Amino acid sequence: MHSVERIGRYRLARRLGTGAFGTVWLAHDDELDAPVAVKVLADNWSHRLDVRERFLTEARMLRRAGSERVAQVYDIGELPDGRPYFVMEYADGGTLADLIASGPLPPAEALRLTALAARGAQALHDAGIVHRDVKPSNVLLRASPGTAPRVLLADLGLAKSLAQASGLTLAAGSVGYRPPEQAEPGAGIDARADVYSLGALGYHLVTGVVPGEPGKVVRPDRLRPGLDPAVQRALLRALEPDRERRWPTAEAFAEELERLAATGERPRRRRTALVVAVAVVAVVAVAVVAVVAAGGVGAVLLDGRDGAARTRISDSTGRVSAEVPGGWARQLRASGWNPAVLGLPGGHEPGFAVADDLGRWPDLGSRVNGVFAGVSTRGDLTAEVAALSHPGCHYEGARTRRDGRWQGRVRTWSGCPGGAGSVTEAALTPVADPAGPQVYVQIRQSGGSSEAGRILASVRIGK
Repeated sequence: MHSVERIGRYRLARRLGTGAFGTVWLAHDDELDAPVAVKVLADNWSHRLDVRERFLTEARMLRRAGSERVAQVYDIGELPDGRPYFVMEYADGGTLADLIASGPLPPAEALRLTALAARGAQALHDAGIVHRDVKPSNVLLRASPGTAPRVLLADLGLAKSLAQASGLTLAAGSVGYRPPEQAEPGAGIDARADVYSLGALGYHLVTGVVPGEPGKVVRPDRLRPGLDPAVQRALLRALEPDRERRWPTAEAFAEELERLAATGERPRRRRTALVVAVAVVAVVAVAVVAVVAAGGVGAVLLDGRDGAARTRISDSTGRVSAEVPGGWARQLRASGWNPAVLGLPGGHEPGFAVADDLGRWPDLGSRVNGVFAGVSTRGDLTAEVAALSHPGCHYEGARTRRDGRWQGRVRTWSGCPGGAGSVTEAALTPVADPAGPQVYVQIRQSGGSSEAGRILASVRIGK
């Protein structure tokens, strides 16, 4: 945006986010004295007439939906350099991606939020629009005085009219949330494509894990033991690879989720519901979420590596690895992570999380044994790790570690809530190349002699 401080009557405050084709700013409408969000086409796409038209079509579709369940468009215009922009209502509560960053939600709350997102999808379908990219970061929360936050669907950058979508379309959507018919070019889609994505959204909110490929989704109760079988059936029906076997409409799915939420536990009040989750009250929650958010695949079941005493685990690229006790190697997510969760520059970096039960990882009060390891190539990892804390756990202190490969600070907490065990965190720097890639390691252990030293000594990083 260079030195631009205003767009028309809208005074820019700060950048909210940047996508492939545009940037969204928080701005202030001085005439109405109200905050708004302004989306501007990226400068490098301004010469592409097809991208420009796609950008304007998004604004028209949002306006056409005309629903309080979909982000509203107030205005549209053009910058002096010719780039279009449009003005939307500002969702001051962040997104469901922010909410899930602090761990999986209570089932009833997860079902209620998914149902509200499904109601928004139905509003689009009623207006003849299929979203094609329903995921946590595209579901917004806006404060509503005296009531629960409003849930809004946003970002129609991939949306199509149902009339067009029924013919040949290009592959689109986000891995883990897109149905099989949307993953390949040339396949026509209908509103049931969004039903699949809504099922993936609900699955993520309930388990804390993005589902795997269509047809290879791990049963939710494997990640969240004790889950109501009726909830599991509802989610897995939405995630059917064969669209004829899914819920017929987003509304039908919403009605079932609302029924299950009403008969389930009362949602607990979450302090983070109306704020962006800050990094990081408990990185035990965020590290696992980061792996999923960056890579988009579900947990792989390892079944203890056939009882091996110790086994070497690596990320999907083979870049970073470590040895863990065989009994810990039961569930693996190896698709990478985003160091932005620690306050470092964002990006997709190699990383993995392995544990005997990854579904319990986000809760410091749960007994779980596992390791997270992630590569960081930018920023001061040591400083960010030194600033982390784990409320409710007893801080044992820090020590300096140095061996033939690594040097760094290792910090330990014990006596976590419910006697759940210990947390060890380390920021490791290569001895031979202090300017080289660093590794963030987090170790959770529920009891017994500490495995932290052996695990840290086993960390390897490849080319």
